[in-house]
Amino acid sequence: MNLYLSGLLWVAGVAAVVAALAVLFRRFGSDEERLSNNESAGLVFTIVGGLHAVVTAFVLISLLDTVKSVGDDSTKEANSIVAVNWAATSFADPVRGKVEELTRSYLGTVLNDEWPKLRQEQDVDEDGWQKLDELRKVIAEAPAEGHWLENRKTEASNQLWEAYQARQSRLDAASGGVSTVMWFALILGAVMSALFPFLFGGPKIIPHIVIVVILTAALTLLLFAIYQLENPFSGGVKVDPDAFSSALDRLR
Repeated sequence: MNLYLSGLLWVAGVAAVVAALAVLFRRFGSDEERLSNNESAGLVFTIVGGLHAVVTAFVLISLLDTVKSVGDDSTKEANSIVAVNWAATSFADPVRGKVEELTRSYLGTVLNDEWPKLRQEQDVDEDGWQKLDELRKVIAEAPAEGHWLENRKTEASNQLWEAYQARQSRLDAASGGVSTVMWFALILGAVMSALFPFLFGGPKIIPHIVIVVILTAALTLLLFAIYQLENPFSGGVKVDPDAFSSALDRLR
């Protein structure tokens, strides 16, 4: 289902349920009792709604930063692998051929094996780490006679370390997301914020229903956005492995 259609259905469905509850609550409740609650309920609603807004904003900003970091780390990782390959072209065979084989194989592993697993929130195996370790050993044992080859060897080692760090950050982001405790706080806070207007009284039911529906729709929309951002490799703002595809094309 289309992302925007799914979001609209969630927002509309929850808003409709809350609107129906508001009508029932106003029909069978006492207007005088609710009017007497306005001042005290307003103070509590300000505190509860404010705390929930702060927590929601913090989670959203954190997830948006994570999505951006995954994109940046993926680009850095892929470019560093290409740089390792280019630096190794200065060496003679079999070092050059081995590095070229391992860099292409590593990019293919990330692209064809790891990324689909990350989309499905599955753990990746050790194949990628093993290829990086093989690259490290090949570069470390490569003979380097002369200042130029020493520089190329150092450059290849530095770029491999950059790729290692970027890979670690990418995999850390896949195992992050929103914890169960935080989801509990977000959902319970949203429910409390949505139900608090039921305690307010007023002479007209239509404005009251509109207020409740708008508040509930906004809270549902924010929770839906958090859910879509939770996994940066899937959902509404998924990061694509374009950097690795481009890197593999360059090495071919």
